[in-house]
Amino acid sequence: MARLLRPLIRGTTYTRLLHLWTPVLLVSVWMYVFPSQPWGVALPLIPLGLIPAVRLGEGVQAQLLLTPGEKDSGISVQPSATWRDRSRTVLWLEARMALGTVAGFSTIWGPMLTYDLIAASLGHTVTDNPLLTISQPHWAYGLLAPLPLVVMYALVVGVGELITAVARRLLGPSPAERVAALEERTERLLERTRIARELHDSIGHALTVAVVQAGAARAAGDPGFTDRALAAIEDTGRAALEDLERVLGVLRESERPASSRPTLVEADRLLESARASGAKVDAEVTGPVETVPGPVSREGYRILQESLTNVLRHAGSVPVRVRIAVDGGALSLEVRNPLTVDITGPGRGSGLRGIRERAALLGGSARTGPDEGDWQVHAELPLR
Repeated sequence: MARLLRPLIRGTTYTRLLHLWTPVLLVSVWMYVFPSQPWGVALPLIPLGLIPAVRLGEGVQAQLLLTPGEKDSGISVQPSATWRDRSRTVLWLEARMALGTVAGFSTIWGPMLTYDLIAASLGHTVTDNPLLTISQPHWAYGLLAPLPLVVMYALVVGVGELITAVARRLLGPSPAERVAALEERTERLLERTRIARELHDSIGHALTVAVVQAGAARAAGDPGFTDRALAAIEDTGRAALEDLERVLGVLRESERPASSRPTLVEADRLLESARASGAKVDAEVTGPVETVPGPVSREGYRILQESLTNVLRHAGSVPVRVRIAVDGGALSLEVRNPLTVDITGPGRGSGLRGIRERAALLGGSARTGPDEGDWQVHAELPLR
């Protein structure tokens, strides 16, 4: 019993009833003007449903009143973009009119029938109700008095559920809208993956430099070297904080432009950081790096950052050769260092895997692993 009466205390029941009542006003006016043609009220809904903005308005109403508080209501709030959307909107308007008439008139005649049954049970005749005529009153009519209210309650709840299901069917997303929503969800997932890589590359680089510098300063026992090491740690930490702030800014502001992230134009910062950590970096940059498109330049910066981080982490203070070339329609980036005994096979860590994934997402390729006695990271990124 409690389950059956639960809709009485749900706000959704009453918002759905309000949604159903709205077309009854139009029906009432039409029947007052054209009492002999009640079916004619459905005709104006056909051209009305063909207007693209009507689908938007109906979707907003349905979301607010039929599915209040639901995050994923299954109801679109976009205007009609195709003739299929328009035809579904016409069907929706007709269904809303029909179901609204059923629910609306049940809430009118239900209480009226109950009132007349109670009056008949008290000895009054009922002659002015077109649905019920009682010429011989009897107390037994009082036993039937709750029945119209029960039927009204069942109709209001049932039609409310039915109109919501019809709204999801006829006002639901079109195939094009589903594809757009899927693409948006994919973009969000890619953005989360990119943010994770940003944090891994930037913070991982800073921590690696700090660990290497601290270990070298302790082993050297030279106050001058210690001062230089602390200065390098400070600079690297400050740069990492700037990168962290940029990444967190993406989380805080989804509209923040991607151009605020570092590009290969700022590669000198990475090279100086690696040199300050003890690596002997021989860098050569050829071609107009500043003309590289933003997405390619940003990903190239991260690939270079991860490559230098791996050198410091696994090889330490070794000679590093960096070649950055912009030639024709491609950006070529190569980082080589002497192969150490600790690195004997192709890299399988998340950082190196991230390098290959970054290159693949841009339509390029990346090779990581031993090559002629060196450890090599070589990436080719198309500029278009």
